[in-house]
Formats: sequence, C-alpha cells, structure tokens
Amino acid sequence: MMLATTLRVLEQLRHDHRSVALILVVPALLLAVIYFLFENETLPPGAPRTFDRVGLTMLAIFPFVVMFLVTSVTMLRERTSGTLERLLTTPIHKADLLFGYAVAFSIMAALQSIVATAVAYWIFGLEIQGAAGLVVMIAVLNGVLGVALGLLCSAFARTEFQAVQFMPVVVVPQILLCGLFVAREQMNGFLEAVSDVLPLTFSVDALQEIAANTAATTAMWQDAVIMAAFVVGVLVLASLTLQRQTS
Repeated sequence: MMLATTLRVLEQLRHDHRSVALILVVPALLLAVIYFLFENETLPPGAPRTFDRVGLTMLAIFPFVVMFLVTSVTMLRERTSGTLERLLTTPIHKADLLFGYAVAFSIMAALQSIVATAVAYWIFGLEIQGAAGLVVMIAVLNGVLGVALGLLCSAFARTEFQAVQFMPVVVVPQILLCGLFVAREQMNGFLEAVSDVLPLTFSVDALQEIAANTAATTAMWQDAVIMAAFVVGVLVLASLTLQRQTS
C-alpha cells in the first residue's frame, strides 16, 4: 500500500509541471543569483570565496524550504479535495499513507539535490575539500526533513494560505539560527541553546565538516544520523496527528 501511494503521488507530480519546475529548476536559479551576488568580491590571494561557504549551505537550505512548501500544500489539497478522506476509509494504514508520500517526495528531493549540486560544482566551480557525493547525501536528508515537517504541519492547516503561514514559524527560525549568518558560538546564549536542538543546525555542521575534510568524519556521520532520527520521529508524529475525517 505504501508503494501504491508512492506511485500515485509521483504520477500526480509528473502532470504538475509547475511543482516539478519549483522542485528541480528554482533552486538552481536561486543558486545562480547567490553566485552573481559575490562574483565581483575582492579577496586576498588564496582566500576562499564567499560563494564556497554560502553556496554550500544553500545546497542544504533550498531542498529543505522547497520540499516543505510543496509537500504541505500538496497534502492539504489531498485533504480539502476529499481524496485523503476516501483513502483513509480503505484498509490502508495512516503510516503507510504518510510514508508513501514521504518516499515519493524524497525521490524528488534527491533529484533536486543532484541537479543543484551539479550546477554548483560544474557551472559555478564550487571548491571544498570533501566529495560531492557527501554534499548530495546531506542535501537529500534536508529535503526529506522538509517533506516530513511539511506533512506534519499540513495536519494543522485548513487552507493553502495557512500551510504557507507555517514557514515563518517552522522554517525561517532554523535558517536564521543554523549558523549561516552568525557563527552559533557568537550568538546570544538563549539563541545558541535553541539552535543546538534544531535539525537544520546539524545539516550545516555536517556540511562544514565536508567542506573542511577530504574524507567523511565521525562528526559528519553523527550529524547525519541525528538528522535521519529527526525525519523518522517527525513522520511518526505526523502519522499520529493525521485525521481520518476532514473537519
């Protein structure tokens, strides 16, 4: 049943060209904007480019944001159209349904991450110590995290506008506190404590480990495992909050 749900969602996405463009094309275009923002910066000889730091972090943030938005809105449409309620009258388990959606959108997140990483490396010349494959892995985990949080938040929204309103509450604080703008050790003590328990923080830490080391480190794998645990926990919580009837 989970496989059937996955195939159904992928088939729907195949005919939704705008969502496919949002998932696959928009992150690469935004990455181009970031590259050209720093194109003319003046650096001392041998100094790393700002794009190599900011662009690398954005390879994790973009999948997180885009997949949260697409997943929450799509799941809400399923509920408001009555599709979700009809499905839940069948023997399908709520966990099968949620994990089916998660697998389908995770496949799209993986494609998105591959496209964005390829653009960063081969068009904009991203230079870091670690392997591109590890960057893709962390980016995919971020995309799956966005999917899981999108599925969870959609349970509490009644309209698409309400689903989007969760972004300032769930997504934006994680972007602000992940260490992209200010190093976490330089933050206010309270904000640093909050950032220490946000999942996006672990992805940024993992990317920094990849950027600074030629081989995968223990710290990077620990961050990846914590992110995966967040994903599973959020999906389980989403299955518990999924209602069988639409109010």
